[in-house]
Amino acid sequence: MNRFILNETSYHGAGAITAIADEVKKRGFKKAFVCSDPDLVKFHVTDKVLKVLENAGYAYELYSDIKPNPTIENVQTGVKAFRKSGADYIIAIGGGSSMDTAKAIGIIIANPEHEDVRSLEGAVDTKKPSVPIIAVPTTAGTAAEVTINYVITDVEKNRKFVCVDPHDIPVVAVIDPEMMATMPKGLTAATGMDALTHAIEGYITKGAWELSDMFHLKAIEIIAKSLRGAVANTPEGREGMALGQYVAGMGFSNVGLGIVHSMAHPLGALYDTPHGVANAIILPTVMEYNAEATGEKYREIARAMGVKGVDEMTQEQYRKAAIDAVKQLSRDVGIPADLKNIVKAEDIDFLAQSAMDDACRPGNPKDPTKEDIIALYKSLL
Repeated sequence: MNRFILNETSYHGAGAITAIADEVKKRGFKKAFVCSDPDLVKFHVTDKVLKVLENAGYAYELYSDIKPNPTIENVQTGVKAFRKSGADYIIAIGGGSSMDTAKAIGIIIANPEHEDVRSLEGAVDTKKPSVPIIAVPTTAGTAAEVTINYVITDVEKNRKFVCVDPHDIPVVAVIDPEMMATMPKGLTAATGMDALTHAIEGYITKGAWELSDMFHLKAIEIIAKSLRGAVANTPEGREGMALGQYVAGMGFSNVGLGIVHSMAHPLGALYDTPHGVANAIILPTVMEYNAEATGEKYREIARAMGVKGVDEMTQEQYRKAAIDAVKQLSRDVGIPADLKNIVKAEDIDFLAQSAMDDACRPGNPKDPTKEDIIALYKSLL
């Protein structure tokens, strides 16, 4: 039996944030706890949503004690602030950091027995749904607005942990490409490659099946066509990436990921490496490692990436073509080719063990050993 969980409602397209007022009215919400990171507040991106609330006469309180790779402390501080605010729902505005913080806050408010945060790691059977969340992404990558996953950093242990909980999915997702137009090129590239990683890993993961394959292949196609334009800040590129990353999220949230994410998570925890950058660097190398366990799937990845003539290729040729297409896209949008300036050789054993312990690792199509992970890290230095 396969399970598929999606948002109750999603809105797509330029100007979609105006629908927030209608959803608040329809659902009878009284006061919003708005989670948004400090840079979005500083550069008035958050204001676009706040004005929608103000124009409709809806109360809110802004919470911006959020950092990249959100920590246990960020979450616990947010829980206290929510309780003090008198809010009855959350609006999360931002990338994965804002979304993940909001999800953890919402789950703990509804399930206070998890206030330590660490007990939320893995597939936890929480008793009650999160406080209702309206999610407004400002990056085209994490798809946290449509997933049942979130990631928190444990600073004391230098590790990230993945939480998988159907109760955390936002009730409403608002995917407005105009909210993404101010993303700088580097962030656009990194989050876009994160979305591509979601699509490719979701397509080849052990849990993949026909329904998820449909989403992932379409996501690969849209992202391959759109990411270069998004980095150049064209409207078509932004719109394509807004949709492509969401479609990828619809798939991988339900079937899992693999060791690209397992290897990327500890880089974020130990070095504060942007998640999308880590994924983009690691992806082609892990694709090479996984190739033998993927049957004919790389042919369809190559086709979705825009490679011509794949039906005339041998298995070896189309597998290489798929990997080369991913490498070329990564180069074109300015992603580094290796981990030389990120990873310290003396940390590799710790990183490899963290990757082996990561919740995404069991979904990989090929079962890795710790020695395999060590070798993969070393090959990228």
